[in-house]
Amino acid sequence: MTTMESLIGLVNRIQQACTKLGDYGGSDNNTFASLWEALPSVAVVGGQSSGKSSVLESIVGRDFLPRGSGIVTRRPLVLQLHKIDDGEKEYAEFLHRQGRKITDFAAVRHEIQEETDRVTGKTKQISPIPIHLSIYSPKVVNLTLIDLPGLTKVAVDGQPESTVEDIETMVRSYVEKPNCIILAISPANQDIATSDAIKLAREVDPSGERTFGVLTKLDLMDKGTNALDVLEGRSYRLQHPWVGIVNRSQADINKNVDMIIARRKEVEYFETSPDYGHLASKMGSVYLAKLLSQHLESVIRERIPSITSLINKSIEELESEMDHLGRPIAVDAGAQLYTILELCRKFERVFKEHLDGGRPGGDRIYNVFDNQLPAALRKLPIDKHLSLQNVKRVVSEADGYQPHLIAPEQGYRRLIEGALSYFRGPAEASVDAVHFVLKELVRKSIGETEELRRFPTLQAELSAATNEALERFREASKKTTIRLVDMESSYLTVDFFRKLPQEMEKAGNPAQPSNPAQPTNPSNRPVPNPNDDRYGEGHFRRIGSNVSSYIGLVSDTLRITIPKAVVYCQVREAKQSLLSYFFAQIGKKEAKQLSQLLDEDPTVMERRQQCFKRLELYKAARDEIDSVSWVR
Repeated sequence: MTTMESLIGLVNRIQQACTKLGDYGGSDNNTFASLWEALPSVAVVGGQSSGKSSVLESIVGRDFLPRGSGIVTRRPLVLQLHKIDDGEKEYAEFLHRQGRKITDFAAVRHEIQEETDRVTGKTKQISPIPIHLSIYSPKVVNLTLIDLPGLTKVAVDGQPESTVEDIETMVRSYVEKPNCIILAISPANQDIATSDAIKLAREVDPSGERTFGVLTKLDLMDKGTNALDVLEGRSYRLQHPWVGIVNRSQADINKNVDMIIARRKEVEYFETSPDYGHLASKMGSVYLAKLLSQHLESVIRERIPSITSLINKSIEELESEMDHLGRPIAVDAGAQLYTILELCRKFERVFKEHLDGGRPGGDRIYNVFDNQLPAALRKLPIDKHLSLQNVKRVVSEADGYQPHLIAPEQGYRRLIEGALSYFRGPAEASVDAVHFVLKELVRKSIGETEELRRFPTLQAELSAATNEALERFREASKKTTIRLVDMESSYLTVDFFRKLPQEMEKAGNPAQPSNPAQPTNPSNRPVPNPNDDRYGEGHFRRIGSNVSSYIGLVSDTLRITIPKAVVYCQVREAKQSLLSYFFAQIGKKEAKQLSQLLDEDPTVMERRQQCFKRLELYKAARDEIDSVSWVR
């Protein structure tokens, strides 16, 4: 059977863990789902001088809260009460001083003041960061209360004008949560209609299902008056009964009257009161503590399934985000080197998928060879180079002062060499175009390798190394493709020109009509027609036509061999040895340099740390819940 001690203690431990991670009621940390807000809690709300502190001290049975004029409570105080066996020594313990047991409750008061000033400073500002105080005593019931700053209408003691609004905003952020039980403290010697606590409770809990009304200072009401209309629910009805409290008087406080004596005097007041005697069994701080403890336990029992569901969902989401962000990197050099090499291999796999068709982009290289190179070859100014005027000029200049006797070989060679020089441009352009595609695919591959996104320094180094390698491949490719062009210029295909006379004869040379009487030579070669002017336009047109045919042959050859050279020198090398030099350099780096390569974006590191801590919190909370046997 579930006990109040186990369930309330469970929530206490989870609340403490939440506070350590900055997850607490009233915070503005919306980065993660708040586990704190899913936990049932009792928030103590009241205006200044409503007797809020006295109620808490009466429940605890100890005088331990700071007192004074103005706004004394400037940070939420999470007061966790733990009942221990009779005879055990009572003590207090702060979460920020865990392990230090304080038995002097005057020291507790001093520590609350010091810890408040540590966060808020001496300027009397307020802060939503709670102070956790656990009190272990045989005189308490298991209960957790959150003491909030008192609602006020005027800022004092040099506080900012925004203090009034800031306090209400903080208090409201606690009590508007559906898991918050509101303990609304109102003084009996003031009209309940003016109660700050009831006014706020009515706004956030209009049905009164979450509100417990507490009426203080019953003994200070004018003679002849009483608060029965309020206590019996006629003035303002709540779902839970009102509870009257009689606190210590200021004189008792000044005399340091023991709280146990004050409790006894409170019981006597109700038992002997002609107005409240019939309600005595349901009045007083002792009854209030038991009532709240029982109700808190029942609410926790009811909310355990939803809390468990939230925890499991949050663990699943955080595990997913941790996988996305990447796990922490080991600190030793060997593990870091291994990590870097693994990241590089993943990048290489993505890059090869782009080239081989698993991812888009590789087809752009084929487009260079299938469209761009042929188009560039077609646009070469070969026709201009082989114009009649230029052919005449080149052929005439080739022989110098001695005119050629049979065929202008030097003229042919110079015309061919001049035409082939134009092929350098498309060859280099093909190399550059493929280089640009490879460079773009590298950039995309780095961006698409999710694991690399964590490490901007490694990304930059990888980008620089790949660009350097691609530049080397480009230079090698340019040399090779230019050599292909130069090879065509340095050694002409002789058979092509030797076959020209036969081809022309078979086709019927319009420039040299067939003449059966034309003499032949022993080699069976056609003898030039005596009537054919070797320096006439027909002669030069025929030379231009022959050279054009040869250039077409060479163009067809280069259109095939240039892509082969480019693929061999650039694409193949990029697939096989893009990071070879980079790997060699990585192996020489010191541990510090390897660590620098794995430097992450600070925001990513911070986010991972937050996720890791929050994941630990949820797992610990899940274990805590599993360790408690509870009944629906």
